[in-house]
Amino acid sequence: MDGVVAGEAAGTSGSEVAEPGALFDVDVPVRLPSALSPSRAGDFMQCPLLFRLRVVDKVPEPPNSAATRGTLVHAVLDRLFDLPAGGRTPDEAAALLRPEWDRLLAKDPGLGQLFGTPQELAEWLLGEVVAGRYFTLEDPNRLEPAEREWFVRVAVGEGADRLVLRGWSTGLDVAPNGLLRVVDYKTGKAPPAAMRPRPCFR
Repeated sequence: MDGVVAGEAAGTSGSEVAEPGALFDVDVPVRLPSALSPSRAGDFMQCPLLFRLRVVDKVPEPPNSAATRGTLVHAVLDRLFDLPAGGRTPDEAAALLRPEWDRLLAKDPGLGQLFGTPQELAEWLLGEVVAGRYFTLEDPNRLEPAEREWFVRVAVGEGADRLVLRGWSTGLDVAPNGLLRVVDYKTGKAPPAAMRPRPCFR
């Protein structure tokens, strides 16, 4: 961001920088965040204007089905591990969908606008048994996560270049031999085989 470099050269604070006309024809201080999630850092790499609108100006965004799907599946799989080993089945995961959806709606009734009719909603929820695909990747009955929905925070750089990266990891698994596996479920398309990380343990 040119305004950050210019501001630091002029001796202003790294957290509050004047950007005369950088994006808009105004001269106002811009308060930059002291911490970023990987997603918001990715926004900046993709498009600095998108980053500004989301992080600095905090322009409200309507809910979307992709983000809602991810939130729902994360919640279902988290609740699944409340069950004892042996009881974590695809049927149990499917049974958790509706209660978790109702919890999401209670927090944000606007999510209901993503679907036109009750039938479309029912079909969408049934489609979320895509969570059942998880069972083709691993057997949750063999796992006892050491951490679930784990908040991670790390500082990188020093001085004026210091930035805190923070976010949530789905979980942390510990193998009997002590190896660790950081887990973060994704509900989008699977990456190409060449980009898939190697499992650290099974």
